[in-house]
Amino acid sequence: MQKHIFWSLTVALGGFLFGFDTAVISGAEQPIQRLWALDEWSHGLAMAMALYGTVIGAMLGGLPADRYGRKRTLFWIGLFYLLSAMGSALAPELYSFMFFRFLGGLGVGASSVVAPMYISEIAPAGSRGRLVALFQFNIVLGILIAYVSNYFLAGLGESAWRWMLGVEGIPALAFSLLVLTVPRSPRWLYLHQRDETAAREVIARIDPAAVDTRMDALRDYQAGQASTKVSMGIFFSRAFRLPILLAFFFAFFNQVSGINAIIYYAPRIFKVTGLAVDNALLSTSFLGLFNLIFT
Repeated sequence: MQKHIFWSLTVALGGFLFGFDTAVISGAEQPIQRLWALDEWSHGLAMAMALYGTVIGAMLGGLPADRYGRKRTLFWIGLFYLLSAMGSALAPELYSFMFFRFLGGLGVGASSVVAPMYISEIAPAGSRGRLVALFQFNIVLGILIAYVSNYFLAGLGESAWRWMLGVEGIPALAFSLLVLTVPRSPRWLYLHQRDETAAREVIARIDPAAVDTRMDALRDYQAGQASTKVSMGIFFSRAFRLPILLAFFFAFFNQVSGINAIIYYAPRIFKVTGLAVDNALLSTSFLGLFNLIFT
């Protein structure tokens, strides 16, 4: 296997954790509500904490990636996932549970920015689109595996929900350790560290024949940044108005479609139809499978 493919697969595990963390709560939310006798408002707030973290992580995740590097930021994202999984599983009461779910949400949001960024910066131009798409594929794969995991762990009794949440610590630890084996982004090395030698070394490991071409592209980008002042007004200019609106509405309707409610509450929805708990979780697994197939 070529090195850049292995590195891309490694970083795309962040997408797997994204999907797993998002979907795993579906099997735990009803036992949690019963355990802590939560009313509808408190229960909804507890379930939404990860989403609040996701929004903040997505908005701010690029800052440490630029300052400290993509690799280091990805490592800390893995630790956030690990701490969230362990903390949520062992939480003695509601507020600590909410804190650790929020922490995991930060990891989800940041990984959605930093992981595709890293993959796009190491991948050769010819395979860049396919490799970046690995992140999205791993999201839906993570959702499926979380549903299947919930189904098999549901028979562990009253503490089953803790095992459901805690098992995420295994891939989170693997991700954190594997990220240590990937190189730093050549783009970050050149543009933010001004280390051309290190950038050339990384590119040479990816595609020796393209070292000069990719370095020239980085120099051209840097020169363009230095000579051009970009204002927010350009986003509303006639040339960019339509593609930006299309991108905005694509993301907007993806969210308002209600898919997150299905991902979070699918077992509860199936249970309302009259299915037993184990059958509801099994049906949810098939939902995850069809989600994977049609992505």
